[in-house]
Amino acid sequence: MRKSAATLCALLCICMAYAQTSSLRSHGDAVQLMVDGKPFIILGGELGNSSASCPQDIEQNFARLHRMGLNTVLVPAYWDLIEPVEGQFDFSLTDKVLEEARANDLKVVFLWFGAWKNSMSCYAPLWFKQDYKKYPRARTREGKPLEIASSFSENVFRADNKAFAAWLTHIAEKDRGHGTVIMIQIENEIGMLEDARDHSKEADRQFNSPVPQELTSYLKNMEDKMHPYMKEKWESNGLKTKGNWAEVFGEDIFTDEIFMAWHYAGYVERMAQTARKIYDVPLYVNAAMNSRGRKPGEYPSAGPLAHLIDIWHCAAPSIDFLSPDLYDDGFKGWVAQYDLHNNPLFIPETKHMQNNGVRAFYVLGEHDAIGISPFAIEDGSDEQGTPFVEGYEKLREMMPLITEWQGKDAMWGLLFDQKDKERIITDGDLTITCRHNFTLPWDPRATDGSVWPEGGGIIIRLAADEYIVAGNGIVVEFAKTTEKQRTSAKKALGEDGFVAAGGGTMEQAESEWHGSRCGLGSVDEVEVLPDGSFRYIRRMNGDQDHQGRHVRISVGDYKVLHVKLYEYK
Repeated sequence: MRKSAATLCALLCICMAYAQTSSLRSHGDAVQLMVDGKPFIILGGELGNSSASCPQDIEQNFARLHRMGLNTVLVPAYWDLIEPVEGQFDFSLTDKVLEEARANDLKVVFLWFGAWKNSMSCYAPLWFKQDYKKYPRARTREGKPLEIASSFSENVFRADNKAFAAWLTHIAEKDRGHGTVIMIQIENEIGMLEDARDHSKEADRQFNSPVPQELTSYLKNMEDKMHPYMKEKWESNGLKTKGNWAEVFGEDIFTDEIFMAWHYAGYVERMAQTARKIYDVPLYVNAAMNSRGRKPGEYPSAGPLAHLIDIWHCAAPSIDFLSPDLYDDGFKGWVAQYDLHNNPLFIPETKHMQNNGVRAFYVLGEHDAIGISPFAIEDGSDEQGTPFVEGYEKLREMMPLITEWQGKDAMWGLLFDQKDKERIITDGDLTITCRHNFTLPWDPRATDGSVWPEGGGIIIRLAADEYIVAGNGIVVEFAKTTEKQRTSAKKALGEDGFVAAGGGTMEQAESEWHGSRCGLGSVDEVEVLPDGSFRYIRRMNGDQDHQGRHVRISVGDYKVLHVKLYEYK
């Protein structure tokens, strides 16, 4: 008996040692990425497309990323270099990524550049591209073949999936017990271009076949929770549950996109099932945005876009979330589209700018994001004290606090610029007025015609009278809601922070004052310690809180402030 028990114990220890170390969990209203048993927020960066295609670049770039303060790097895995000869695999670049990531204390999210990358099949091996009869292309309505492998070809899927499975098997062998690889992205910005759908012979046959009952049943069950776009599209054609794609959804390019989304998602689902059997880490897909008024076929159509989430969820249930690649203006609007009740927010690509730090503060505070990852990160500066490096450094410090309060409806994100200067938050009986720091007049850049850099941050309610205000370039005022209503008149301020001559009149109450007011009891700059507690740095009083009027963090100066409020009458 003892021998059997000892053997069983040994086997269990071996299984635990080889277990995956990343997963997803619900935490209040949020979804958190768990790594090594702890919540983990990705402060990442994605390498440029060709920046992991030789060992020298990997070695040089990873050391640089460590100095920039990243905790995760998103790295392409290139099918054409992994399987340059059909059936012969080379995993040396993958091994180098794992080696350098571990040496530089970085986690890895691998991006499978397989059959499609930004719609095109540019990362498919040459032997695949040349044999276009065995591995057919998508075609336009006019019959023109595209540099896009057809998702309707079983041969295409088998070749892609075979390489994907071999590569993942290698990762499983090399990474179990280390947990360096924490997520996998399947394909990259999948979608159709030049036409809204594939018009190859097999695609046309499928389009003219009945819509799968699996989809119509799903939509019927999800009718009250469906994305508004999909709901309107289906309803406008009579909520039909039988017929071909044009009969059920209408005959237009938007139906073409829905049809293609179903087949792209089904393809990805089969690859996801392969991944689950080999190395079961969180899986996601990324999307190029349908921005600037473009129509299906003018952007990578049918990809994992927010308005197609119901199609993707039905056809690809093994995918954990859909993620946006954000390069267009209107950052706040785009991220809101992907923070849905059925989709946690992760931003795998966004334009690399010095203000990515404040945007990271915003998405973590406002949207409980899993993480953010600027693109071509290796091109950025690793100089200490630069805004990006300083922002990531401060966020790493705040991780224990942010992860504790995610999903608890007690955290808000702020993001301001020259046009979007103010946000008012109602929290119980408090009104919290938040503004860009340059709305205060004493910094010359506020009024000398300078372009305002984005300011952003996080507010966390720790208790009814206790808050954290953190970030860069923000000013925050706390007032009782009734007090705010009585003192809402706007006044022009002078450079000293007092009302400018002729800038306003004394407040005239309509009746005698009743009720309490809110004051700043103390404002302290603190350091967040690994256990989530605070280390006092300095008291921010007098000029630093404008004699008790507000809490502020200057543009270009990342801080964490611990605020205690009090009431008086």
